[in-house]
Amino acid sequence: MTPLPSMTWHWCRLLSGHGVASGEANIDPRREASPYPRGTIAMQTPFFAKAGLDLKGMWPGTLNLSVEPLKLSLKSPDFHFPLLYWTDLHPPETFSFWCIMLRCSPQSFSYPAFVYFPHPETKAMHWQPSGVVEVLAPWIDGLVPNAPLQIGVDPERISVFADQGGCIN
Repeated sequence: MTPLPSMTWHWCRLLSGHGVASGEANIDPRREASPYPRGTIAMQTPFFAKAGLDLKGMWPGTLNLSVEPLKLSLKSPDFHFPLLYWTDLHPPETFSFWCIMLRCSPQSFSYPAFVYFPHPETKAMHWQPSGVVEVLAPWIDGLVPNAPLQIGVDPERISVFADQGGCIN
């Protein structure tokens, strides 16, 4: 995916995650251990591929990006997988994905990425607040917590807005 003329860019910042998606929780003694030895993304990737979403080239973990105090509204995903059974540790989960671009400041290079959205009504643990989005992207050297980033989105399908309901584009 390359940036589209209609794409809107929004500032965000990288948050520290729990290490569950990447499996880092199981190798970092400062974190609570996860029941997913390889991480959830590595475990889920073959199921997504079988359903039609190839995540080759993406780092097997999520980037937790905050647009807070703003919020995100997601509609019309590029991929939607209802009730995907990927582990015997809990019931099936529903996942949606949106194609986006990710840009590191001050670089002008954009990386193709996906919003990764496990639906809260089916997700057993680790939901995110409405101002935080989980993103799958290629490995990007030098990312640190609180790093300023930009996400490029299709404004018809992903909106960033203030609590008052007005869109910020």
